[in-house]
Amino acid sequence: MPVSALPKPTLARTVRGIGPGLVLAHGAGGSIADNYGPILDGLAAGHTVVGVDWPGTGGSPRSDAPLDADELADQLIAAADAEGLDSFALAGFSLGGPVAIRAAARHPGRISALILTATFAYRDARLDLAAQVWADLYASKNTELLARFLSLVAFSTDALRATDPEALAAGIKALAEAIPPGTPEHVDLVRRIDVREDLARITAPTLVISTSADPLLSPHLHRELAQQIPGARMAELATGHLPFAEKPEQWLALMTDFLAAPESRA
Repeated sequence: MPVSALPKPTLARTVRGIGPGLVLAHGAGGSIADNYGPILDGLAAGHTVVGVDWPGTGGSPRSDAPLDADELADQLIAAADAEGLDSFALAGFSLGGPVAIRAAARHPGRISALILTATFAYRDARLDLAAQVWADLYASKNTELLARFLSLVAFSTDALRATDPEALAAGIKALAEAIPPGTPEHVDLVRRIDVREDLARITAPTLVISTSADPLLSPHLHRELAQQIPGARMAELATGHLPFAEKPEQWLALMTDFLAAPESRA
């Protein structure tokens, strides 16, 4: 599966810091700023961080065709090339996880370490049902109802219980106003992408971070990743689907500790 030819980098990217390379892949309906913003300074303190926004979010224009996993994977590598990174670590959150897995399988010589958080190799029945509702609510144009649904499936029970009702309402309102136009294509890819055959091909030291109170992506999907990627290590973080919202400091520590010595932790 290794691929030599790469496309021209066409997606918007965020570049921060100096040091060893670290490329970031974000989740459906998010962006680099949304999904990594709270820990971006911490990552950039020791790395040259390159984050790529999927079509229809951040600074990237919306796609007029269904998203292709191979193309997105190659765009991650092309963005790294554009920033002068030869070998680099790759971190994928949620939908960014299977795209990162595909990139590591297609370009094994480029990836020095792989971090997969709150992610999956294929969608199970629970994720598929959630994605269907997500798509239907977006199509209804009722963004407040969609924001309520996303809050319900993204946050842990403990986080929702601990949030003041007024603050929760304000957060839902803000989310409703920020839902990106590329959402339908992102969610469609969630329902189609399947990288199970890539898992055994991963050669980079890998850390799988399981969000153990995740209502959207069942932890059994995280465990399957750790079991099927050769030598992968697994760590648990007691959050819902959004570690950057619930426990950003702990998420950052797991990532930076692993990046400091990935070979010894594989």
